[in-house]
Amino acid sequence: MVYQGHREMFTAAAAAVLLLTTGCMGGEESRTSPAGNSVKPAGGADSGKGYGSGYGSGYGEAGGSGSGDAPAGGAARTGPAGRLTARDVPDLGPVVTDAAGLTLYRFDKDTDRPPAPTCAGDCAKAWPPVPAGDASATGAVDGGLLGEVVRSDGTRQLTLSGWPVYRYAKDTKPGEAKGEGVGGTWHAFAPDGRKAVDKKGGTEAGGGSGTDPGKAGTESGSGETGGAGTGGNQGGGGEKASPGLSVVRNPRLGGILTDAAGMTLYRFDKDSAWPMRIGCVGACLDTWKPAEPVDKANVSGVSPGLVGTVKRPDGSLQLTIDCWPVYRFTGDKKPGDTTGHGKQGLWWAVTDTGKKASAA
Repeated sequence: MVYQGHREMFTAAAAAVLLLTTGCMGGEESRTSPAGNSVKPAGGADSGKGYGSGYGSGYGEAGGSGSGDAPAGGAARTGPAGRLTARDVPDLGPVVTDAAGLTLYRFDKDTDRPPAPTCAGDCAKAWPPVPAGDASATGAVDGGLLGEVVRSDGTRQLTLSGWPVYRYAKDTKPGEAKGEGVGGTWHAFAPDGRKAVDKKGGTEAGGGSGTDPGKAGTESGSGETGGAGTGGNQGGGGEKASPGLSVVRNPRLGGILTDAAGMTLYRFDKDSAWPMRIGCVGACLDTWKPAEPVDKANVSGVSPGLVGTVKRPDGSLQLTIDCWPVYRFTGDKKPGDTTGHGKQGLWWAVTDTGKKASAA
């Protein structure tokens, strides 16, 4: 993953970069979940290139579609999102919708760290970017995941967990998700900012965190899933959301932390907690993905006082446990894998107190 403006500053040799933190020096006030926007505005890489046919063939101008469907009104497709919520869609489970009930999407060729939209020109006619203004969240959608990115034309686009947010012009009524799987690169949002199809199947496409830019993933886009999954927020029926952070028992390592999808979380010896420093930058991030912040009220087996965040050099927020930044490993292919433990003698699965799991 290339971070424009940071690659020169943070090379592979530049480990241990001192960061601005929330004051993670042992005080309880430093270990709070994010409030408000968790993603700082970032310059968009909005060139309009690279989306190819991924936005779907047969769609031309914004006023009509190749299929003859009557698209939703222009204001509904291009206006502010209003209050975001989760809505259950067949074959996908809970997806994020705007105040009008229209499904919201993310694009695999965009990036989330830093937020950078790549859909412009004709692509943006088929997939109108959602303006950043007047957005809030309710229910299973965490308002702390909302942010914005500045597009190349100067407009501000809404982001969810760092990913630029779009609507699909062929969705004509609330609850439709015709854009799911289009081109193998467009996917409805799950409430935590991941792909709804991955959350439903309990996996992350591409064998990683679901944040690798430019990867189309492996799902067919047809809504087929691999099972009920281990994570993801449940919508409707008053069901309680699955924990965004949990402790699982590993036969070899004991109790270790996992994210909402059941993927193991790790810490890095070249990071530090006091003072808080980040050592995984540049090419390191191709393999080790910073874990997204979680709601302290939605954790299981972990003291909420140990759950916090740190601001990374690109401005994004990363989950911390007892002030240690935590990551996912792209080599883990399914929930319960711990193939990252002991890597290079530097990477370790994390216990519920933020310490290294004991077994190597």
